[in-house]
Amino acid sequence: MTGRAYLDHASSTPLRPAALEAMLPILAAHHADPGRVHAEGRVTRIALEEAREQVAALLGARPREVVFTSSGTEAANAAVWGAVERARAAGADGAVHVVATAVEHSAVLDACRRAATTVGAEVTVVGVDGSGRVDPAAVVAALRPSTALVNVQLANHEVGTIQPVAPIVDAAHERGIAVHVDACAASGHLPLSFAELGADLCSVTGHKLGGPKGAAALLVRRGLRIPPLVVGGAQERGRRGGIEDVAAAVGFGAAAAELGAGGRLEAEARAAADLVVRAEGAARAVDGIDVYGDPDPVGRLPHILCLGVAGVEAEPVLLGLDQRGVAVHSGSSCSSEALEPSPVLAAMGVDADHSLRLSVGWDSTPADVERFAAALPEVVAGLRSLRA
Repeated sequence: MTGRAYLDHASSTPLRPAALEAMLPILAAHHADPGRVHAEGRVTRIALEEAREQVAALLGARPREVVFTSSGTEAANAAVWGAVERARAAGADGAVHVVATAVEHSAVLDACRRAATTVGAEVTVVGVDGSGRVDPAAVVAALRPSTALVNVQLANHEVGTIQPVAPIVDAAHERGIAVHVDACAASGHLPLSFAELGADLCSVTGHKLGGPKGAAALLVRRGLRIPPLVVGGAQERGRRGGIEDVAAAVGFGAAAAELGAGGRLEAEARAAADLVVRAEGAARAVDGIDVYGDPDPVGRLPHILCLGVAGVEAEPVLLGLDQRGVAVHSGSSCSSEALEPSPVLAAMGVDADHSLRLSVGWDSTPADVERFAAALPEVVAGLRSLRA
């Protein structure tokens, strides 16, 4: 086998050719501010609004509900900040309360913690079971009269576990509480309809489904008004200040349009699931390797496989695979920018320092999985022999 096997699509996936093709004319010739009324500005405005329509179509939303942001992190921060400030502006009695699950992305959890330190918000973090799934009853039990927002991810970004969002949304809405669903890991891999989801806010990102980095969106339910996180301009209908990155948005839109055409999303999900099944079979053939997350693949995102490797730490396994041309990720602190191991795996009660995450994407092939299957036993056996 030649070349490398990139199996870290859950971190960031390669840019789709259709997205690149759509972006190049904007980068090369259409530089104007889309907020201007001259001919050059109108060209970029049309391109931006077409991209908004494409993203909305993929996600089952109205175009006016799509607020472009620079990243999923910004979208999640805007959701938390906006909901808290909305409650405070409405004259909430006492401290505003926010709920989040223990396996939310750090963009959500850190935004909640910042609300606690800056404006005195109270935060309840609801635990999960060993597969990383939250119990809706536990979320409901955490709700208070002062609760302004419930955060629940559509599916987990490390182990792929799909969350029971619908009963949580229903219970929150019965009490007049807004819900933010983080769908950054799931969008483009699971069918998603913002209208059917019923959430008030939903964060999505482009670079995990074949769009460019720097393009994401916060979906805001029609009629909901929240203060903007980024101020200083009336862009995005006053919901996010700053000139829009038109080229990035156009790339996001093109990737969304490709995924939404002719059952492409479902076909890619089936192909990803097949590759993950092959990879899981190869991993389970090695002694001392477990699968983290829902044991039933139906309960996980189709493109993510998280493994626990007994007897050796994740970083040398990751490096050994990298030397053999295989790129994967780990939740260990040594293998990421964080100083602490993955809080997701810690909340599940498993050892992050022995975890590997493999994830496939739109351009993954059986040869990529074959390279992983050939390299993993060699790397693990070699490292275990050194420890012995």
